[in-house]
Amino acid sequence: MSGRVSPRRRWLQPGLLALLLFLLVAPATLQAGHRLFRNNSVGGVSIDTEGVLRQPNPDGRKMLLEELRKDLKQVPAALALPVEMRMVSLRRLEAACEHALRHNLGKLPDEVMFLGGLQRIQYIFVYPDQNDIVLAGPGEGWRVDEQANVVGVTTGRPVMRLDDLLIALRQVEAAHREGISCSIGPTQEGYRNLLALLSRPLPNASQVNTQALETSIKQAFGAQQIKLTGVPPTSHFARVMVAADYKMKRLAMKLDESPVAGFPSYLDMIKSTGSKANVNPRWWMACNYEPLARTEDGLAWEVRGPGVKVLTEEEVINEQGEVAPGGRNPQAERWAELMTDKYDELSGKETIFGELRNLMDMCVVAAVIAKHDLLDKGGCSLPLLYDNDSDLVVETWNAPKTVDPQVSFLRTQRGIIVTASGGVQIESWDVAARQQVLPAVASAREKALTTATSDLWWWQ
Repeated sequence: MSGRVSPRRRWLQPGLLALLLFLLVAPATLQAGHRLFRNNSVGGVSIDTEGVLRQPNPDGRKMLLEELRKDLKQVPAALALPVEMRMVSLRRLEAACEHALRHNLGKLPDEVMFLGGLQRIQYIFVYPDQNDIVLAGPGEGWRVDEQANVVGVTTGRPVMRLDDLLIALRQVEAAHREGISCSIGPTQEGYRNLLALLSRPLPNASQVNTQALETSIKQAFGAQQIKLTGVPPTSHFARVMVAADYKMKRLAMKLDESPVAGFPSYLDMIKSTGSKANVNPRWWMACNYEPLARTEDGLAWEVRGPGVKVLTEEEVINEQGEVAPGGRNPQAERWAELMTDKYDELSGKETIFGELRNLMDMCVVAAVIAKHDLLDKGGCSLPLLYDNDSDLVVETWNAPKTVDPQVSFLRTQRGIIVTASGGVQIESWDVAARQQVLPAVASAREKALTTATSDLWWWQ
């Protein structure tokens, strides 16, 4: 038998305890387009050597914090102050990396690892006479916050990482052909086991042993599988995608408290609206960019827009454990709208969301360079940055493989079950295709060149 399972008849009866299951299920697709600190409590999650994703261990985070603060050098004075526009030359950045490989035993300076403190990429400038492409955006010095994140000294928002840029550049053609994906989800068998468990008669809500029920649910459903394609699973890039999706679900299901005002959990929203049916919302984070602005000659580009939005759709699950698209869910849509509206504020409180937006910026830049042949236009060759087999290798981390299902409980007048799924989807090639000519962008390109120096890979 296929089709939608009758929520109240098969799963729960009115008046029973409502189970809110935090289940990471749907695919997360990233269309894009020497690890510094070997510790698992990074990116808001802990991933052990077996690939199990969990909440970070406080002791591990403390050790990481001490290690970071000991190993990071003092930020050069010229990079410390916040600026509206910091330029990074890709040709000179490659030269700086090559110099470190040849003369510093392969150890890259902090300012190279953190891309001179860039915090977003707003412009792409092409200089054919310099054989160069320059990225520009706001930047500042960096520090380690109390959660062991490397962030800007004044804004507290994450700085960009060379490693993430390398992944965006190196995977851009593969991303165009087949996509880069991350999915966190149960097996079909796990869905069937859960349906079988929840079809059994349950006692009155006041008699439910929630601890025992939670254990039974987790055993029935089994570990959620994390799958990554197109991105090295051991990369920091992969960790950010997984951790951001994981954090979004925890906020939705009130497993973590919202850090910003006016952004309640989805659990609180359905409780206050008196939802009477089982709901299976799927949320995912996607690109939120305006059409690119460019000059007529294509030598200057501006990346515009907040970067990230949250989308949603309803899903249904049949008795075989198969998932299919469903209808609309107004409460889930409202929650998605709220997170979109609050995303910038939220990324200032939860570093992982700022890091995800950094990935999106980088992937859009990589797609623009590839789609519009900017390397050829600039007469620019960057084998060290672009080639997967170059001597400039990407740092490796424990690869995420599984995560235990999370369960929240809520007592309501009507029994309901909520499963939350979703992911991340960055359609950077679509962003690169939407553009409009705005001659004013040329002035930003000209101004950037006036402050360039001959001996630095960055300037402002």
